[in-house]
Amino acid sequence: MRITKDIEEFIKNMLVQGDGELEIKRNELASQFNCVPSQINYVISTRFTNECGYLVESRRGGGGYIKITKVNVGKGNYLMHTINSIGDMISWQTTVAIVGNCVDYGAITHREAKIILAVLSDNSLGVIERPHRDILRAKLLKNMLVNSVD
Repeated sequence: MRITKDIEEFIKNMLVQGDGELEIKRNELASQFNCVPSQINYVISTRFTNECGYLVESRRGGGGYIKITKVNVGKGNYLMHTINSIGDMISWQTTVAIVGNCVDYGAITHREAKIILAVLSDNSLGVIERPHRDILRAKLLKNMLVNSVD
């Protein structure tokens, strides 16, 4: 799991250096991290999504170029886009990822994230059986994020 985080951090640092835009070769990045190109694909498809505020263009051939652009949208638009992407139910793992992305984007504070995660944890909702727990978690998360919009 650490290699996934290392690749994510590397790409985010490169985006900062590139003023929010990066074009990389999948094979070269895989070689740098001593992993298979599919590991790079996994990181990009899970950490650099539209919901996280990124636009990804992929080109096949020649090692596979990937262009990643950080999309700058307002906090309210970001939160509303995130809310609309949640669906009718959400797992704990996905909740953690979404809340973390909201913090990374600056849409919510670390303190708000801690409170949201405390409320939505399996420890808090554990008295409710699945799938009802994941349905309630989605409703609560959406409501908390809606009320975070300025």
